[in-house]
Amino acid sequence: MEQNRRMQLNYIANTSVPSASGRTLPVIDPSDGQPFDELQRSNAHDIDTAVHAARKCHDAVWSKLSAAERGRLLMKLSAKVAEHADELAAIEQRDCGKPTKQARADAIALVRYFEFYAGACDKLHGDTIPYLDGYSVLTWREPHGVTGHIIPWNYPMQIFGRSVGGALAAGNVCVIKPAEDACLSLIRVAQLAAEVGFPAGAINIVTGYGHEVGDALARHEGIDHISFTGSPKVGTLIQQVAAERHCPVTLELGGKSPQIIFADADLDAAIPMVINAIVQNAGQTCSAGSRLLVDQAIYEPLLERLGQAFENLRVGPAAMDLDVGPLIRQSQQQRVWDFLSDAHAASIPIVAQGRIVDEAPETGYYQAPALLRDVPAYHRIAQEEVFGPVLAAMSFKDEDHAVELANATQFGLVAGIWTRDGARQFRMARRVKSGQVFINNYGAGGGVELPFGGVKSSGYGREKGFEALLGFTTLKTVAIRHG
Repeated sequence: MEQNRRMQLNYIANTSVPSASGRTLPVIDPSDGQPFDELQRSNAHDIDTAVHAARKCHDAVWSKLSAAERGRLLMKLSAKVAEHADELAAIEQRDCGKPTKQARADAIALVRYFEFYAGACDKLHGDTIPYLDGYSVLTWREPHGVTGHIIPWNYPMQIFGRSVGGALAAGNVCVIKPAEDACLSLIRVAQLAAEVGFPAGAINIVTGYGHEVGDALARHEGIDHISFTGSPKVGTLIQQVAAERHCPVTLELGGKSPQIIFADADLDAAIPMVINAIVQNAGQTCSAGSRLLVDQAIYEPLLERLGQAFENLRVGPAAMDLDVGPLIRQSQQQRVWDFLSDAHAASIPIVAQGRIVDEAPETGYYQAPALLRDVPAYHRIAQEEVFGPVLAAMSFKDEDHAVELANATQFGLVAGIWTRDGARQFRMARRVKSGQVFINNYGAGGGVELPFGGVKSSGYGREKGFEALLGFTTLKTVAIRHG
């Protein structure tokens, strides 16, 4: 074992514990493709241990805390994460291949998630309902109990914050299965939670493969709600498993999000955001603006400007803090190559590409950002998530054509609309099938407060914002007859 190689353990009931299997998984640095740590290859036994610890915590401790007390704990955790933001960013940088500025932004976003949900804990109210004479009717919001969270590898800290933060605020306790490619920061956050006073069993981390640990979590009878972010294929499997025991789920299943640029758009404002929306996190973003729909009147000049900008993009090791870091793993790199190979076979032109710097190790998982033009609307590269820095451009004739193209995929997560025409802004926002619509911006700076989720194959339910708390609770109606 390398001198700096450690052994990461599961974190259950505020204690570091090995897996029941005694098996481990290597942790690979995407920047050079080399192992530097080890994780537990857990199994159903470990999930069972974590679920029982969570249930004990919920019934004996967590359910007895007031909403204000939960809020104080979350605020303490927010402050603790802020104190350790540099440490967490360094962990995330090596584990996920994120450039320094992206890893740091993720840590700060986690701070904000806990801060937001800390303040929301005691704002989750029920209603009173006017009813028959002699009755008083009210509703209560109650937590599910023990919630299961399957966290993807692209934004582990941020998705932990929006999912687990909301669940805890609503009064649940959590069992978390991180992606096997991105566990380290979440184990550390769970340790920090214990340090600030979270009771044993409130936050439990179990690592391992999806088909072993994730499947066991989704099937466990003690899980009262499942939150999953990942692919539509796996989301379907989780729905099927959960349906067998009528367990509610929240699903965020990715997108093929359009950036729609009309001839009257402010291109100086649009171009930097269009680029950032596809190269951020090496394009490994569910809400990446991966389709570019451009008014035919400005199609050629816009592609020329974008092409020049793409050629200036630089790709390299995470520690160099360039425009783009590596992809998460070799199989993801191969996936992007396969998409580009299919595009080449279909004679889809590449307008421009960024450059991988000479300092990038050949064993790292790098992909230069690529801008493609004249992409047929129903070609695979315009229909499926590449999850890499590949932007597919096509032109449209008029507003109706733009709407047709925007809605021509199975997804509906995010859309960007660029136009100065106020009436068109509202028409397009209503007609595009998407969970979020951004007008003359894209992403609104992250927006912890903004409900996030999709339609169609992008999933259902909402995370982020106050709306998330509704999904992490059940509604109870109480009708009192008092004469």
